[in-house]
Amino acid sequence: MRKMTRYRLVLFCVLAVLIGLSAGLQGQEVAAAEKFKVGFIYVGPPGDAGWTYAHDQGRKYLEKHLPNVQTMYVESVPEGADAERVLTDLAEKGCKVIFGTSFGYMDSMVKVAARYPNVVFMHCSGYKTAKNLGTYMDRDYEGRYLGGIAAAKYVKGDLVGYVAAFPIPEVIRCINAFTLGAQSVNPKIRVKVVWTNTWYDPAAEKAAAISLINAGAGLITMNQDTPAAMQAAEEKGLYGVANDSDMRAMAPKAVLTGQIAVWGPYYVKVVKAVMNKTWKSSQYWGGLKDGIVDISPYGSMVTADVKKLVEQKRKVLLKDDWAVFAGPLKDQNGTIRVKAGQKMTDAEMLSFDWFVQGIEGTIPK
Repeated sequence: MRKMTRYRLVLFCVLAVLIGLSAGLQGQEVAAAEKFKVGFIYVGPPGDAGWTYAHDQGRKYLEKHLPNVQTMYVESVPEGADAERVLTDLAEKGCKVIFGTSFGYMDSMVKVAARYPNVVFMHCSGYKTAKNLGTYMDRDYEGRYLGGIAAAKYVKGDLVGYVAAFPIPEVIRCINAFTLGAQSVNPKIRVKVVWTNTWYDPAAEKAAAISLINAGAGLITMNQDTPAAMQAAEEKGLYGVANDSDMRAMAPKAVLTGQIAVWGPYYVKVVKAVMNKTWKSSQYWGGLKDGIVDISPYGSMVTADVKKLVEQKRKVLLKDDWAVFAGPLKDQNGTIRVKAGQKMTDAEMLSFDWFVQGIEGTIPK
């Protein structure tokens, strides 16, 4: 009888262990199935440099710091009907938050957000909002201004070539900020702009840079995803100021520094707010003081005195988001646009449609 009782006890324990293991496995499956899904759409491939690369680094940071989050992304999504289709697909796949990382996705996000009221949509660089649609952007112009300061110390002559993407407010704002930064060091600096109407086309962007160099530019800067313009500068023995990520590895003899964005912590903050049901639609614009904007590490050619000059201005910008566009500011035609003692408002900066004095080029309408 004792042996039988002992046998039953052992059998009971084995069964209990098996049931526990089974329940544990089922629990893991449920946990995996219940991961919080977050989607991203990119205008180009993540690659290893530029705007999309910076956002993808932010996506990876999000997954690392919130293990219960599962992200998915679609790259090289054109700004148009395709964006609407991709956004819809991500919503149908169960994404609770969807980040659209290019200005041209704005109208598509408005349409899809209206069809999926239980999904939070976040549009980078846009200005349209809804109850479940917010916007976010970095004050990239602060990093551009600092890059302009460094550029002024290394340009051959007084002309800088700017390979510009599209004539939209964020790009115009950056061109103006870079120019003002350079002119704060050397008032004679002029900036010549060539539009490529591309975010990711290495051949076109390199050709544009070479055309600027042939026109007399003594330094190159740009705002596309690729380092092609920096490589063109290096090939021609000139320096350059990069964009959105550290591009020194692609053109080590050319890149002085460049504006960068650090998206990871912000993505974590947004997703946590959605999870906690504390998220509300807003228009976020973070800068140096928020840790979302910075400049990349300096190239080996940048001297201590130049670094000091840049850092002095950084301290000013850390205290004042509006210091870059403080009056008096004149446009290309010499007309006062911002009076002395005044500063541009966020609304004015977000709708920039004019160039400051010293820029050569036009803004297509």
